[in-house]
Amino acid sequence: MKIEEEIKQSKFRNANQKAIINLLYTTNWLYTKQQQLLKPHGITAQQYNILRILRGQHPNSISGTEIKSRMLDQNSDVSRLLDRMSLKKLINRTICPNDKRASDVSITADGLATLAVIDKQAKDMDQLLKLTEEDALLLSNLLDKARN
Repeated sequence: MKIEEEIKQSKFRNANQKAIINLLYTTNWLYTKQQQLLKPHGITAQQYNILRILRGQHPNSISGTEIKSRMLDQNSDVSRLLDRMSLKKLINRTICPNDKRASDVSITADGLATLAVIDKQAKDMDQLLKLTEEDALLLSNLLDKARN
């Protein structure tokens, strides 16, 4: 369905305004779909992002500061998220030997198992946009261009 139909608005100031509104609307739509996927696993989108970052580092650990720099939502309170994930036994936190105020974070076997289950279901998420491989690459390149 076209953005005009979705939000019941037929006029826009210009093509850029329409694109921005469409992008924001689509972002929220995708976020809702992702939340529906993650809710049964008891994790948020930010926690899922952290688990994916840690899986990429596995078996090594990484600092909370480095996790924050890699997150999609860099406004997240990483310390609070890590505390919750530690309680769920999805991650391990150890005091950094070089800086007692910092901690090294690694993913646990439970964290890896949770990701494995989500990965099987996430294949459906990959097809939500219903784009060809070429169109998906074009969209990604256009979004990169928009941020530069």
